[in-house]
Amino acid sequence: MLKVENLTKKFNDIVAVNDISFRLSEGKMFGLLGPNGAGKTTTIRTVLNIIKPTSGTVRFKDKVINEEFFNVIGYLPEERGLYKKSKVLDVIMYFASLKNMSHHHANEAANHWINKLDLSALKTKRIEELSKGNQQKIQFICAVIHNPELLILDEPFSGFDPINQQIIKDVLLSFSNSGKLIILSTHQMETAEKLCSEILLINKGKEVCSGSISEIKRKFASNNIKIEFEGDGTFIKNMSFVKSVDSYNNYAEIQLEDSFTPSEFLKAVIDKIEVKHFSIVEPTLNKIFIDVIKEDSNKK
Repeated sequence: MLKVENLTKKFNDIVAVNDISFRLSEGKMFGLLGPNGAGKTTTIRTVLNIIKPTSGTVRFKDKVINEEFFNVIGYLPEERGLYKKSKVLDVIMYFASLKNMSHHHANEAANHWINKLDLSALKTKRIEELSKGNQQKIQFICAVIHNPELLILDEPFSGFDPINQQIIKDVLLSFSNSGKLIILSTHQMETAEKLCSEILLINKGKEVCSGSISEIKRKFASNNIKIEFEGDGTFIKNMSFVKSVDSYNNYAEIQLEDSFTPSEFLKAVIDKIEVKHFSIVEPTLNKIFIDVIKEDSNKK
């Protein structure tokens, strides 16, 4: 459905996107991940033909993306682009008109989404009177009002509390299940891990890791354990067979040296701390993200 091949974008001497390629089919939720300044937003804007690539090709349904496709693509930018002095319903209707929707169809869709996202009491309010979370809801409605086939979301959960994050997650899953293709760019690794079937991790414009979540976890599987405890566990990071530690008060995720087993670790700490929970775990996407970016940055 979407084919990106050898995409490169340069700004003078700066290479913002460096030879990125990926192919996506319908019904997929794809995570475009990376640290700040990695080139995610530039990649998105180049895919959308907002900015022209220096080289490479982007094809949607085997055709170059142009104005022909703008009415079947939805885009939620990271920066809010709403008219603050305008009323909620007027803003949504305006964005719907840009997607060539009839007034009747747009009004039906607008009220559907306003009710679905619990905004009925606010539709005559001005955008500037809304909270950041409710403004983000309006931005989301403007991105999906025309029922797009390809939906590209740049940090869609920004400003949402946990309840509203779950509402949007449920909507995205229903979109994916109905056959839509979704590209999700987010810093929330836990969210990407739960929602996305495939990811592309980029750093400084280049691919550093890609594939399905399950494949990537198998690739980076190592001697990892999780432990919850009471007591002073600061000594753990200094143990000779501990490769790395992510500590959070009385909880830690630990990677052991390959030559040392989890049971040996447990025996070594059991008389120093009170162990509440102990398990062998596969690495989280957050852990993989941190390790891969650190390793890639150390190569520079």
